[in-house]
Amino acid sequence: MKVCTGASMSLDGYVSGPGETGFEHLFAWYGNGDIDMPTGNPEMTFRLTQASYDHQKAFTSELGALVVGRKLFDFTNGWGGKHPLEVPTVVLTHNPPTGYEDNKWFAFVTDGIESAIAKAHEIGGGRTVGLNSGTIASQALDAGLLDEVWIDLVPVLLGGGTPFFSGLGSAPVELEGPLESVQGNRVTHLRYRVKK
Repeated sequence: MKVCTGASMSLDGYVSGPGETGFEHLFAWYGNGDIDMPTGNPEMTFRLTQASYDHQKAFTSELGALVVGRKLFDFTNGWGGKHPLEVPTVVLTHNPPTGYEDNKWFAFVTDGIESAIAKAHEIGGGRTVGLNSGTIASQALDAGLLDEVWIDLVPVLLGGGTPFFSGLGSAPVELEGPLESVQGNRVTHLRYRVKK
């Protein structure tokens, strides 16, 4: 059972720019190849290079569940009822939304990152748990629960915004690797292990 976090990140360390901008740069690599990678959303098919496709396939094939924050859940409108990666998703929130009581794709946890990750392990069948970047990943790292960091490094400088990690009480944190370095088209896929 592995817990990892991954995100497209600018060279200056941001996963979104000021005011939730910059996604056209951070996610451009999802559409700059010639190999189709369908998702659970019929309107969202990635077009990846072979290198990026192989990298993504390796990640999604081991993924059992996700843990995200309420901010991302609301920003995406709950992905229309199910995450595009078609895995169960645990939402860590102080205030669970209504209308999802019978939705098999979402679970809502209110009592902290440890409980959210435990729930994700349970509903994900003990397979890899993926965390969204930002607050969720930072909380897991501080709690000693994060095993790997996956970075899709994009050659753009956003100049501000939401950092991949912030407010770490455990900093500095050493990482081992890169365990993997894959060059895509305008993205470098990197994978590191958290040194424990």
